[in-house]
Amino acid sequence: MLFSKIRVLRSHGKQYIPDLDAVELTSEFRGRPVLTDTRDHADLERAAALCPTGAIATAPFTLDLGRCIFCGECARRAPANIRFTNDYRIGSPTREGLVMRPGQERVEFDPAAVRPEIRSCFGKALQLRQVSAGGDASVEMELGATGNVNFDFGRFGVGFTASPRHADGVVVSGPVTANMAEALDICYEAVAEPKIVVACGTDACSGGLLAGSRALDRSFFERRKVDLWLPGAPTHPMIFIDGIRTLLGQKKRE
Repeated sequence: MLFSKIRVLRSHGKQYIPDLDAVELTSEFRGRPVLTDTRDHADLERAAALCPTGAIATAPFTLDLGRCIFCGECARRAPANIRFTNDYRIGSPTREGLVMRPGQERVEFDPAAVRPEIRSCFGKALQLRQVSAGGDASVEMELGATGNVNFDFGRFGVGFTASPRHADGVVVSGPVTANMAEALDICYEAVAEPKIVVACGTDACSGGLLAGSRALDRSFFERRKVDLWLPGAPTHPMIFIDGIRTLLGQKKRE
């Protein structure tokens, strides 16, 4: 019985990823877009008109990853202007950093925008409380996957805790509905200083498809300092892992 189990385990191979810095996602994954400006904006304007979240502007040409749901329709409508790569390094310490422009080869991560206490206090250990503020559970599932046997984010001292009083920061997912606004504030206040705030997913970054709805109350982001903005619909585990590690100074955006 024991030997048969060992044979089965060996046949499974190694499930964990030994080096998370060397991860390359499949070509089907839609990550950082590459924008190319052209004289004729006809296709681009049609793509902008079709975008359900208004992520594309044509004058000047920009694409806001904080609004993008990565459906890929714009790349199909305007292939000469927009192409998605499989680059998952798309987190930013500023909301403005998520706005992509023609010729931009990466999403910049400005170390000067990171508060010094974040790296001095949490560089080697970070516990987070995740709050689903009206989300659809897709981002929440991806966040849960960061701790599975494949990614094993805990090896870097990062994990999630049930109590905000045991946490070093809050990860917000969902567009923040009015019904969740007070609960989010209570959770934030329960976390001791210094603390961090992470907006995870397009819904959290901008409201996503629900932006402008009277059912939302996004005043939390106006009153609180967000330390890390992570786009995605949903946010892939590697987007979260790369963003957190870069925020903590465990790696550099190159």
